[in-house]
Amino acid sequence: MKPKYTAVSMKNKTSYPKEKIKILLLEGVHPAAIELFHQNGYTGIESVKSSLPEPELIAKIRNTHLLGLRSKTQLSASVLQKADKLLAAGAFCIGTNQIDMKAATASGVAIFNSPYSNTRSVAEMVIGLSIVLMRKVPEKNALAHLGGWDKSSEGCFEVRGKTLGIIGYGHIGSQVSVLAESIGMKVIFYDVEPKLSMGNAVKVATLETLLKSSDIVSIHVPGSSQTKNLIDGTKIKKMKPGSVLINLSRGDVLDIKALKAAIKSKHLSGAGVDVFDLEPQSNSDIFKNELQGLTNVILTPHIGGSTIEAQENIGIDVATKLINFLETGSSTGSLSVPPLSLPVQQDAHRLLHIHKNVPGVLSEINGILSGLKVNILGQYLKTNTDIGYVVLDVDRKTSSKAVAALQKVKHTIKVRQLY
Repeated sequence: MKPKYTAVSMKNKTSYPKEKIKILLLEGVHPAAIELFHQNGYTGIESVKSSLPEPELIAKIRNTHLLGLRSKTQLSASVLQKADKLLAAGAFCIGTNQIDMKAATASGVAIFNSPYSNTRSVAEMVIGLSIVLMRKVPEKNALAHLGGWDKSSEGCFEVRGKTLGIIGYGHIGSQVSVLAESIGMKVIFYDVEPKLSMGNAVKVATLETLLKSSDIVSIHVPGSSQTKNLIDGTKIKKMKPGSVLINLSRGDVLDIKALKAAIKSKHLSGAGVDVFDLEPQSNSDIFKNELQGLTNVILTPHIGGSTIEAQENIGIDVATKLINFLETGSSTGSLSVPPLSLPVQQDAHRLLHIHKNVPGVLSEINGILSGLKVNILGQYLKTNTDIGYVVLDVDRKTSSKAVAALQKVKHTIKVRQLY
């Protein structure tokens, strides 16, 4: 039976006709997202299989209300400056490095992503890489393709009983931990934040302790200035001789030159790398990396989360967030607009006001509505460092001048009458 996907149903609520809402989905967003939009009454959907260069994106985004993108499309400040109608953008992936978050916040554009939908897919790949690297499958596979036959068990090990060291014990790291224990591995982990262990995993006090104690090291940290080159030549030298290194997090957390040297000197017996500091922009571009040609290194094209199940989950998750923001004003999960979870109001008008986070704005809003004799049925406010987001549920008999008046409030970024 074909699955059905649901979001908050508000088919008759939006003030702006749904058939006039323009939705642009780039880079082959999963069909589940498109189906979800259709089920909720949206018909103006354009789906493009590739990313768009900036001039084409600027041309299309002028009339776009909702944008969906993945990791290759660059939503820059110059693009956002031309996106006068854009209300929200969804990154149908994990990270948001491709989006100028400062510009999006200043523009009042709600940015959503799906940070946890591919957790299982990434975790399974880590376990798979661990097994084939410990069994020297890459080298034996390459030799077999050339007509060789190496049936030796020398240097080949079961993962059962071996120690897996996990750097970064978040959603993915902890899922790897659970899977590793289920096949008999010992698990230790290091994280800069306090984390409760899953199962029998043991937290170690220092990264150095983890590196010295692990047969396999798997990296699961976010990309940031603090994690850039986290695993460099000095750290790799502290790893156990003959151990394995796996990176499915971010390309710049690992020093590739140092890894190559460790592989060639046989200090490490193998590595699995799925993410790179420089990655091709499309499948037709050439990929070049210093690790190419090393038969005991598995190189994969950033596919840790690229399973049908993960992409479907991401499609449903991000599309649901976009629909809920459009139809209820709920900004839960937004990385730019302050997160507000909102009830669905009946028999009321809902007004949304995004403004710079400076003193006096809320007081001015309330003063204006009071002067217009508007009866406020509900008021919700959330701020972050840069902007404030206030949602007002007002009596349906309210003055039609309310929206125009709110647009004149000092420091206003966006005003929208939801229904």
